[in-house]
Amino acid sequence: MSVPPILSLDAVSKRFDPRLTLGDRIAAAIGGDVETRAVQAVRDVSLSVAKGETLGLVGESGCGKSTLGRIAAGIMAPTSGAVRLDGEPVIGADGRKHTTRIQTVFQDPFASLNPRITVGDTLAEGPIAHGLVTAGASRAYVAEWLDLVGLDPSYASRYPHQFSGGQRQRIAIARALAMKPDVLVCDEPVASLDVSIQAQIVNLLLKLKRELGLTYLFISHDLGVVRHISERVAIMYLGRIVELGPTLRLYESPEHPYTQALLASVPRLVTSDSDLAEFRPIAGEIPSPLAPPPGCAFHTRCLHAGPRCSAESPALLATRTGRATACHLYTGGVEKAA
Repeated sequence: MSVPPILSLDAVSKRFDPRLTLGDRIAAAIGGDVETRAVQAVRDVSLSVAKGETLGLVGESGCGKSTLGRIAAGIMAPTSGAVRLDGEPVIGADGRKHTTRIQTVFQDPFASLNPRITVGDTLAEGPIAHGLVTAGASRAYVAEWLDLVGLDPSYASRYPHQFSGGQRQRIAIARALAMKPDVLVCDEPVASLDVSIQAQIVNLLLKLKRELGLTYLFISHDLGVVRHISERVAIMYLGRIVELGPTLRLYESPEHPYTQALLASVPRLVTSDSDLAEFRPIAGEIPSPLAPPPGCAFHTRCLHAGPRCSAESPALLATRTGRATACHLYTGGVEKAA
């Protein structure tokens, strides 16, 4: 009997409708034509994360991965679909988050920390509000979480501007953990840090996962970091998941042409002419989400695209290799290039 996932997203979509200017509203009121186009940031995404697992979510900037992370964390309600934690809705019918068991670590800790209050007050605010600790016991509670992320408990009296970027990210992690979550959504948590500090934060997250039994949805555009920390990886392109599978298998033999192109475009140390030949940046530009291409969204940049690709959007289906891929190469109807 399979274990049910701790976090599940079922056919989640998110559409952002345009905000009309005063001129647009006046034109609409008098019967004029107003051109409006919604942005479909996430399109029919279904994902599940097992307890204790790290699922990496990868894609180019603007593909919708941060929007999906906010939906998964309950920060943003989907236009359609559902998000569940242990089978219970994360977001209720009122559009509000109904659980503290899922928390978020954001990319920029300086922007996500209130510069006007001390670190101690930042960490204590949520737990006190939700009854996890009393105000009288909050000082010892805060010290415990600061120590767990490798910071001196005396730092509780300082303000965010008095810390380095890596220290601020540790504070942001401690703030999330102080709510005693089961799931952390990590949205580009090391993207704004130096490479050496990135490694420290990634290793800290791995340590915390082991010690606290955490589950991660780890969002990043850095393929190297995702490979190091994730058991499974989901590849996202223009709002859809195009490939999903175990990390090593996906990295060693990618199936979807976008995954192949993404891995081939990673810069690497050139030691010979053959290394130089292997580096292949992805051709073309990412289509605008205001006007996505019909059919498979990647067909405008794909070396294998055929007539069916521009007419029919492929479903994300299981393949014989033990993963799921959304590509007509694996459902028939497209000649695979040699």
